[in-house]
Amino acid sequence: MLAILLLTFGFATRLFIHTPNFTPVIALALFGGVYLNKKYALILPLGLMAISDMAIGMHNVVFFTWGSIVAIALLGMWLKSRNNWVNIASTNLVGAVLFFIVTNFGVWAMGWYPLTLAGLADCFWLAIPFFRTTLLSTIVYSVILFGLYELVAYRVKDTRLARVLLTN
Repeated sequence: MLAILLLTFGFATRLFIHTPNFTPVIALALFGGVYLNKKYALILPLGLMAISDMAIGMHNVVFFTWGSIVAIALLGMWLKSRNNWVNIASTNLVGAVLFFIVTNFGVWAMGWYPLTLAGLADCFWLAIPFFRTTLLSTIVYSVILFGLYELVAYRVKDTRLARVLLTN
């Protein structure tokens, strides 16, 4: 149930008009890595990207975007046994930086900029404003997702709802 809710939420937020790169995708990949079982932790973010990219429009950088999201989900799986606020904050930063580096390298490698060092530098330099919103959205959505989950878990832990809401 949690995986379906996360997929629906992620799809909707990518589909609706939003500030460029202000989506919960990185936060969902980290969150899913922590709270979903291994299979869903990898399938959820990859499925989210595939389904929403088909609706938004495919592009030649999907290998890099989808691959970076799967790598971030693996980072979330690493976080599972180290789940505390310091590590969550750290993986938010690492996830956003990883996404920035991999996807912008992909943009450059797929020929959106001249295939020179100057073209690579331009690609990264011009992407900095997008990085700020990516990092901010990752932090905001992580606080919401992790905080809300922990609040609900605390409130229902001794009730019959715990089995339904907290199992993955």
